[in-house]
Amino acid sequence: MTSSDIIAMTEKYQMGNYTRHPVVFVRGEGTRLFDADGREYLDFLGGIAVALLGHAHPGVSQAVSLQVKNLVHVSNLFHVPVQAELGRLVSQSTTGGKVFFCNSGTEANEAAIKLARKWSVDQGRERAHEIVVAEGSFHGRTYGGLSATAQPKFHKGFEPLLPGFRTVPFGDAAALDAALTDGTCAFLIEPIQGEFGVRMPPPGYLADAERLCRAKGILLMADEIQTGMGRTGSFLASERFGCTPDVVTLAKGMANGLPLGAVVAAEEVAASLGPGTHGTTFGGNPVCCAASRVVFEALRSPGFLDEVRLKGELFAAGLREVEGRRKDIREVRGMGLMLAIEMDGETREIADRCLARGLVVNSTAGNVLRFLPPLTVSEGEIQQCLLILEESLPQGGRK
Repeated sequence: MTSSDIIAMTEKYQMGNYTRHPVVFVRGEGTRLFDADGREYLDFLGGIAVALLGHAHPGVSQAVSLQVKNLVHVSNLFHVPVQAELGRLVSQSTTGGKVFFCNSGTEANEAAIKLARKWSVDQGRERAHEIVVAEGSFHGRTYGGLSATAQPKFHKGFEPLLPGFRTVPFGDAAALDAALTDGTCAFLIEPIQGEFGVRMPPPGYLADAERLCRAKGILLMADEIQTGMGRTGSFLASERFGCTPDVVTLAKGMANGLPLGAVVAAEEVAASLGPGTHGTTFGGNPVCCAASRVVFEALRSPGFLDEVRLKGELFAAGLREVEGRRKDIREVRGMGLMLAIEMDGETREIADRCLARGLVVNSTAGNVLRFLPPLTVSEGEIQQCLLILEESLPQGGRK
């Protein structure tokens, strides 16, 4: 089939809820993608922060192949060795808490929401069911995650949403203090707001949030679905901001492209999800766990996260050099290999021009270009990205 045939088949048989580019990818290798016409692209989106170790990683491919030959699925009514081993890796790599496996980020946040409310009831605080969230947040598209997402554009047409969520300005510790009342069970926060344009918290904000939650007996829940898994140069972005959440949600790159998510909760909090309180058919299935084990072992290998930090600094410095030659870039921001540039105008056409030149990047929040390359990206590939990016920016914005 030609690219046109594949695009036509997609449009005929699938719902139109995605705005797709007219490109058909058929193969990947490292930071490279190849389309059905044989053209090569540099991938600085990574499936939206998913391909942590790059495409077609040999270790992941081998682990998945071996697991498929032995056991694909058995259900969570039984114990599975690879899931047990991964649970240990996830716990030891994050906060040391207990782990619940699911299939996606929004499922992880749904589980965290249920856990927070159940924990509050178990503490004898039946009326404390409210969860505080930040303006600009994105926590998923299922009803719990959508209700926690404080961006009205995602709500349109899906009202009424679930009750019990209160919104505060992102980065305003005083507003958070006022919102954390006797009726609050948790504060759910992204350490860096990814879908809202890689918005960074003010210095000290997350540490202040932890202090306020601790003082009031309220759970601090970090949505690290985009920021976690080494993306910022630490296993959790929370570490880089000096805070330790009670509950962490993970997904995206956990299994390098296979569907896997997780909730990690402090043991005394996790105890609220006893038998029958929550579950999933496919969560933590052996194939996804086999892939994820390779990812965790790579991230935990000596020097890996240090390299992510160094490459992130190199990339950010390069973006700032581009900024210095422009008059239409408002800000370069981000951390590690989660970076963005905010422009004066819309960025969708810029992303399209990058794609036409063989660079995959993402336009988000209207006027922001977001970069989420595989953590294995090379310095040479970063330089190549910068060259294509600068060629794709509007000529009228040069100084």
